[in-house]
Amino acid sequence: MQPMTKYMWRNIRDSLGRFIAIILSILLGVLIFVGVKATGPALNDSLNTTVKQDKLTDIQLLSTTGFTSKDVATAKKVAGAQAEAVKFKYVNGSKGQVVALYGDQSGQQLNQLTLTSGHRPRHNNEIVLDQRAQRSFGYKLGQTYTFPADAKLARRQFKIVGFADSPLYIDNAQRGSANVGDGAVRYFAYIPASQMKLGAASLLNIRFPSLQKTDTFTDHYTDLVRAKEKQLKKVFKNRAVTRTREVLAPTLKTLDQQQDQLDAAQKQLAAAKQQVASASNGQMTTTPQIAQQETALQTAQKKLTAGRQKAEQSVKTTYTWQTRDDLAGFSAYGDSSERIAAIANVFPAFFFLVAALITFTTVTRMVEEARGQIGAFKALGYGKFQIALSFLNYALLAGVLGTVLGAASGNWSIPRIVIALYKNEYIPLQPTVAFQWGTAALAGGFALLATVGAAIIVVREQLAEKPAALMLPRAPKSAKRILLERIKPLWRRLNFNQKVSYRNLFRYKSRMWMTIIGIAGGTALILTGFGLKNSIEASGSRQYSDIIKYQAVVRLTDDSNGSAAHQVLTKDSRYRSRLAVTADVADISAHGRKQADVNIYASAAPKQLNRYIGLHTNRGAAITLPQKGIVLTDKAAKQLNVAVGDTVTVKTTDNHRGRAKVTAIATNYIGNYAYLSATAYQTLFAEKAVVNTLLVRLRPQTANQRNTLARQLLKNGEALGTSYTIDQKKTVGNMGKMLNPVVMIFILLSGVLSFVVLYNLTNINVSERIRELSTIKVLGFYNQEVTMYISRENIILTGAGILFGYAGGNLLTAYILHQAETAQIIFPLSISWTGYIIATLLMIAFTAIVMFVTHQRLKRVDMVEALKSND
Repeated sequence: MQPMTKYMWRNIRDSLGRFIAIILSILLGVLIFVGVKATGPALNDSLNTTVKQDKLTDIQLLSTTGFTSKDVATAKKVAGAQAEAVKFKYVNGSKGQVVALYGDQSGQQLNQLTLTSGHRPRHNNEIVLDQRAQRSFGYKLGQTYTFPADAKLARRQFKIVGFADSPLYIDNAQRGSANVGDGAVRYFAYIPASQMKLGAASLLNIRFPSLQKTDTFTDHYTDLVRAKEKQLKKVFKNRAVTRTREVLAPTLKTLDQQQDQLDAAQKQLAAAKQQVASASNGQMTTTPQIAQQETALQTAQKKLTAGRQKAEQSVKTTYTWQTRDDLAGFSAYGDSSERIAAIANVFPAFFFLVAALITFTTVTRMVEEARGQIGAFKALGYGKFQIALSFLNYALLAGVLGTVLGAASGNWSIPRIVIALYKNEYIPLQPTVAFQWGTAALAGGFALLATVGAAIIVVREQLAEKPAALMLPRAPKSAKRILLERIKPLWRRLNFNQKVSYRNLFRYKSRMWMTIIGIAGGTALILTGFGLKNSIEASGSRQYSDIIKYQAVVRLTDDSNGSAAHQVLTKDSRYRSRLAVTADVADISAHGRKQADVNIYASAAPKQLNRYIGLHTNRGAAITLPQKGIVLTDKAAKQLNVAVGDTVTVKTTDNHRGRAKVTAIATNYIGNYAYLSATAYQTLFAEKAVVNTLLVRLRPQTANQRNTLARQLLKNGEALGTSYTIDQKKTVGNMGKMLNPVVMIFILLSGVLSFVVLYNLTNINVSERIRELSTIKVLGFYNQEVTMYISRENIILTGAGILFGYAGGNLLTAYILHQAETAQIIFPLSISWTGYIIATLLMIAFTAIVMFVTHQRLKRVDMVEALKSND
C-alpha cells in the first residue's frame, strides 16, 4: 500500500467521527433530495399500476335510453377500443343511504373489483358492498341488506357475501353525488344484473389498451383521451338517432295502430255523413249523433298527436361523457402528487444546500488542520499531486458513500412510506417506485462539489506555501475591539468570561456566520414543515369561516321560485336564514387568457349577501356588490392577469355572453368565483336574473339531520339537490392529511440534520481551539468553566440562528406554497405557535446535547499533548 494511501486510511481512523459526520451530512441531504423528488412520480406510477391492473376505463358513457350490443359494437369502431355495457343506477339503500348500484355479470373485464373479503355474487340473493360500507357504516358478512321499494329491484333483500375496492372509487373519503336521497353517495354495491329492473344497460365502459402506458396525470394522456373521445362522439352521433328510433319503435307501432283505427273510424263517419246527405236530397245536414262522433274523433286525434309528440320528446337519446378526471377523488389525487412534486422542487434543494454548506466547511477545516502533515510530505519530496490525491480521495470516498447510501435509501424508503401511509385515504396501491437516476446524479454532483471541490480549493491553497511555513501553526487572529466594547456602561457589567466569549464571536467571523447559517437553516426547515401543514389546513378553515358563511347550497328545479324549499327549511329546527341567488357556471376570458368553470353568484340583495359570503380585499376592506360590473376572486384575476378597472368577457354554460368591468378583487382560497348584483347581471347578459339557488345558514347539525333535510328538500322542496359546506371542508382537510406523511418526514430529517450541523460545527470549533482551551485549563479554569467558554458562544449563536431561522422559515414556506398552488386553490401563509415553539425547543435541546458531549470531551483533553510545539 502506498504511503499516501496509508495516510488517508489512518486519517479516517483517527478522525472517524468527522468522517462519519461528512458522510451523514451528505447522506441526509441526498436522501431527502432524491426521496422527496421520487415521491410525486412514485404516487402517480403506483396508481397507474393499480388501475391498469384493475383495467380502469378511460371513458364512461351514460345514456338516457340505455345501451345494447349495437352500442358496444359502435364503440369498437374506434381503433383499439374495448367496450362493455353494464347496468347501473343510483338508488336509496339500507338506512336511507344513497348507493351506486351496479349489475354484476360473468365475463366482465373492465373496472375489476378487488375483494377485501368474501366472494362475488353467485346467487340472485347475494350482494357485494364497498369496503367503505364495512369500515364506516358497520356492515358485516352474512348480514341481510334490505333495499326500499323505490329502488325498483327484482327483490329487496340480499345477503352480504363480500366487500371490495373498485378502481372507479380510489378515494376512501368520497363516492360522488347523485340525484336521489340526500344527494351524497355513501358507497357502491354489486348485485346480479338480472335483479336490476332495467330494460337495457345504462353505462358503457370504454378502455384503450394503447393509453395504459401513459401516465394518467399528464397533459399528454389528457390530449390522447380527448382525441379518442372526439372519435367516439363522431361514431355515436348517428347512433343516437338510430337508438331513439329503436326505443320509440314499440310505442310508435302502438300509436300507428291507434292512428289506423282512428282513420278507419273517420272514414266510417264520412260515409255516414254522405248517407245522411243523400237521404236529405243532397243537403249537408248533421245529426246530433254524427256531431257527437265527429267531436269525439277530433278529440282522439288531438290526444294521439300530443301523445306522439310527447313520446318523441321523452325518448330522445342524449349522452353524458365522463373521463377519469370526473371520477370521485381522481383529480384530488393528481393534485396531491403535483403539490408534493412542487414542494420537492424547493424544500429538498434548500435542505441539501444546508447539508452541502456544512460539508464544505468540515472538509475545509479538515484540510487546514493537516497543514503540518502537508508540509512534512512536501519536505520529504512528495509531489503536489500525490499529496493532494490523499485528501481528494478522502473527500471522494465520503462524498460517494454519502451519495450512494442517501440516494438508495431515499429513493427506496420515502416514496414507500408515503404510499403506505396513503392507505387510509385511498384504495390499496401497488407500490411502483422507479429509481430517479437523473435526480441521484444531480445530487451526486452537488455532493462531490461540496466534498472534493472543497478539498481541491483548500489543498491548492496549502500547497502553494513552503514546507517550513506549513509545519508551523497558523498565527492566531488578533483580537479587535468590538462594537459592544464601545457601549461602556454595558461592557463594564460583563465578567471576564463573557467578555472573552463576545470577543471570540467576532474574532472568528467565518465560523460565527457558518454556525448561524447552519442553525438558521435547520430552524427554517423544521418551521417550514409545520408551516406547510398549517397553511394547507388554513385554506379550508379560512374559506369556510371568513368567506363562506352559509352551511348549505340548495339547487332548485327550473320551475321553482323557492317557496316550497322555504317551507321545508322553516320546519327544520336548525334553520336560521336563506338567501335566493342566481347561480351559473361560466368561462371568463381576458388578455388572451381563459379561466374555465368559474362559479357566478348574482344577488338582488347585495347588502344581505355579506351575511352569507364575506367579500373583502386582501387588505381586509369590505366589498359591496356594485350596480354595474363584476367582482372576481383573486386566483381567477391572477390567472387572467386582470386588475380593477379591466374588462373581462363572460360566457355561461347556457351560452349567455357579455362583457363587464372588474370593480373589485376579493380574497378567496378554494375555487374561482365571480359575484354580481342582479342589476349588473341583467346589464351583462341582457336577461333578467332568475333565482335557481338558495344559500342557507344553519345551526350545527349531525350527519343524520343533514341527510334528513336533504331528502325532504328533494321530496317536497322542489330541489334538485343539496350540498353542505362541511363536506367540502372535509375534502380540503383530507388534502392536508395526505401531505402529513411528507411533512412529518421533513420535520424529522430536518431535526436530524440540525443536530448533525450543530455537533459538527462545535466539533470543528473545539478542534481548532484545542490549544487555547488547554491553556485556560492549565491556568486553573474548572471543567464547567472551560465548557461554558465554548458553549456560551454556541448559546448566543443558537439564539441568533433561531431568529434568522424564523425569517427564513416564513420565506421558504411562502415560496413553496406559491409553487404548490393549483388553478383552484390558494394556500395562505400560516404557521402556528406550535411550530415556532417546537422548532425552538428542538434547537435548544440539540445545543444542550452538544454541550454535554463537548463537556465530556473537554474533561478528557490531554493538555500536555495539545500544548506541544510543532518546532
